[in-house]
Amino acid sequence: MSGPATEGEGHEAAARGRWRFALPLGIFAVLLVVLVVGLLHSPQKDIIISPLLGKAAPAFTLPNLTLGAQPVSSAALRGHWSLVNVWGTWCANCRDEHPTLLMIKQQGLVPIIGIDWNDDPDDAASWLQQLGNPYAQVGEDPNGRVAIDWGVYGAPESFLVNPQGVIVYKQVGEITPEIWHDQFLARIDASGGAAGTAGVGVSGNAGEGAAAGVPVDRPAPAPAAAGG
Repeated sequence: MSGPATEGEGHEAAARGRWRFALPLGIFAVLLVVLVVGLLHSPQKDIIISPLLGKAAPAFTLPNLTLGAQPVSSAALRGHWSLVNVWGTWCANCRDEHPTLLMIKQQGLVPIIGIDWNDDPDDAASWLQQLGNPYAQVGEDPNGRVAIDWGVYGAPESFLVNPQGVIVYKQVGEITPEIWHDQFLARIDASGGAAGTAGVGVSGNAGEGAAAGVPVDRPAPAPAAAGG
């Protein structure tokens, strides 16, 4: 029959108890550090997987914001490289991006097809009159249906479409001159200016962290329709 535990045995038992709880916590902390370091150094950290990459651009026909009776359609995306830019006057980052789009237009390498998303046509027309119009055509998408088909969740977003009408790159967030050169022109140059899908990918703005943190704006929800 054992006697009462001595003071030394009590301290030893307490120490074993502490280690029993500390060891799992230590292992968890090490795994967490490994995970964070891996994410920070992963070359894929800025990449968003889009189901549209490498596939034909979704078909659409939209009212033309600037040319009245002439609709804007996805047929305009075939036979040459195209840049599709989703924007809105309510989007602060779209205003920041606008000078780059004007620069792209001035270069004359690819036409820019604008999709004015969840916007007021009069506001959009005034915006282009004041800031300049970088677009070859602008389609009005007031209810956001086309933007949904293109997988848009914020503005600005842009898509590089090759001469076969295939989406080869998606930019989440504003295009900067550096992004235009490194991501868009690089893909066009890699194909020799001809048809091709080299370098298919999606990215957020370089230098702004992971794609999930790229600043994009979303339209305010439309007011509910009055019941009939």
